[in-house]
Amino acid sequence: MTAAIGEIISNGIWFDVKNWATAMVERDQFLQTIEVFFDALAARKVNYLLVGGVALLSYVDGRNTQDIDLILARADLNALPELVINDENQNFIRGLFDQLQVDILLTQNELFKEILEQFSAERQFGDRLVRCATVEGLIILKCYALPSLYRQGQFSRASIYENDILLLLLNYPVDVNPLLKILSIHLLPSDLRELQAILGEIQSRIQRFSSQQQALSDE
Repeated sequence: MTAAIGEIISNGIWFDVKNWATAMVERDQFLQTIEVFFDALAARKVNYLLVGGVALLSYVDGRNTQDIDLILARADLNALPELVINDENQNFIRGLFDQLQVDILLTQNELFKEILEQFSAERQFGDRLVRCATVEGLIILKCYALPSLYRQGQFSRASIYENDILLLLLNYPVDVNPLLKILSIHLLPSDLRELQAILGEIQSRIQRFSSQQQALSDE
C-alpha cells in the first residue's frame, strides 16, 4: 500500500535541503490541510484525476514531490473557492489551497480530457482511495510534456520525466504503440519522431538491464 498523500508531500518538503533556509508551515497543520483538500474534492463531487509525482509513487519508487497535480475541468474550480489561483493559461492553473501547492491540467486540452475519462483507476494512499491516472495515462502525460521541455531548454526536468517513463516501463508490460497513436493526434510530426526515438532509447536500456540480469544469473 502506498503511503498517505500527506506523508508523501510533507516528506518531499521537509527533506529537501533547499527548503531548510525558509520558514515552513507546521507539519501537523500541513497534513491536516491535505486531508481537508481531498475531503473537499470528495464531498463536493469534483470530477478530478490525480497525476504527477504522487500518482507515480503509487506505481514505482521514485523521486520526492512537493505538490498535488490534478486534471479537472475549469468549471469544477467553482467547487473549490478556497483555492487561490496565482498563475493560469489555457491548459494549466497553479494555485494554493492554504499552504498546499496545487497544479491543475485543464480538460480544455483534449488530451487531458481523454486521460481523465479513459485512463483512471482507484489507488490506495494510506486509508484513502483516490482517483488516479493509470500507468498508461502517466506515460502519455510524461511523453506529451517532453517536446516542450526540450524546446524550453529544461533538460534537468526532461531527464526526470524520461526516468519516470523508464521506471514505469521497467515495472509494467505496456505496449507503447497505442499510446503513440493517441499522442500523434496532439503532437507535431517532428515532435512525435523525436519522442519515438526517446522511447526507443528507453526500451534499449530496459533490454540491456534484462540482459545484464540474465548474464549475472548465469554466472
